[in-house]
Amino acid sequence: MSDTTHDGAIVTSAPPSADEGLTAAQLADKYGLSVSGARPGLVEYIRQLWGRRHFIVAFASAKLTAQYSQAKLGQLWQVVTPLLNAAVYYLIFGIILGTKEGIANDVFIPFLVTGVFVFTFTQTSVMSGVRAISGNLGLVRALHFPRAALPISFALQQLQQLMFSMVVLFVIAMGFGSYPSLSWLLIVPALAMQFVFNIGIALMMARLGSKTPDLAQLMPFIMRTWMYASGVMYSIPVMLKDKPAWIADVLGYNPAAIYMDLVRFALIDGYGSSNLPSHVWLAGLLWAVLFGVAGFVYFWKAEERYGRG
Repeated sequence: MSDTTHDGAIVTSAPPSADEGLTAAQLADKYGLSVSGARPGLVEYIRQLWGRRHFIVAFASAKLTAQYSQAKLGQLWQVVTPLLNAAVYYLIFGIILGTKEGIANDVFIPFLVTGVFVFTFTQTSVMSGVRAISGNLGLVRALHFPRAALPISFALQQLQQLMFSMVVLFVIAMGFGSYPSLSWLLIVPALAMQFVFNIGIALMMARLGSKTPDLAQLMPFIMRTWMYASGVMYSIPVMLKDKPAWIADVLGYNPAAIYMDLVRFALIDGYGSSNLPSHVWLAGLLWAVLFGVAGFVYFWKAEERYGRG
């Protein structure tokens, strides 16, 4: 096409583009463009995550090694810290406040140490989950990978740390008369269910913490309340025997209490099934499946928003 101006010059104009009038979405579809960092489908996301399994394990191991690299005792603090907590709880709650009422002393000490170790497993998974995205923004923004790898690797780090603690726990249990037996094998499914539960709740907290970093300041108070309500340093049925039954049921069926009781039942000879709520294994499985699936889907829904803004 050409037009003549007032001074006789001829100006040539380009013909209308074939793309004229198309929206941005239509242009992207026409030329095969996609959004950078777009969230993949759930099945594809799981496949990508499985493909990064070696990174998850290596990242967890590296974080565990670096955690106490500046301390003289090094990784011994993984065991010393919960043991010191257990000693303080025994002094304050077991002796001064008498929360070991109804539990023989040779049962109460492994009961208490087991509770501290198992609850710490969940507590540290939650706390590290809160900072999984917000504390690793450089990695999130620099590399493309399924972001769920971070909270999962932190939960795996806490599982590795628990394995060190379990060696000490076994020694304490044997020191108070609970010797290895077939029941000890029940610790494996109990901790496996707790691990899945921890992953789910860590994924939830990672998404919340990615947009609200101040959540990390609030969580210690929430976790402390949860600990006191879960029977870490006392037996829920014994301490609440004069209270309405529904209170003991609510506290006894909370996931932290369930996983502690399952490990105690498997490990300690004097801690029988009468101390457990009914259908406790089913309850532990349901908590693991519920939080594992819901947490994963909840985190995946915001995949394309992590590290932005």
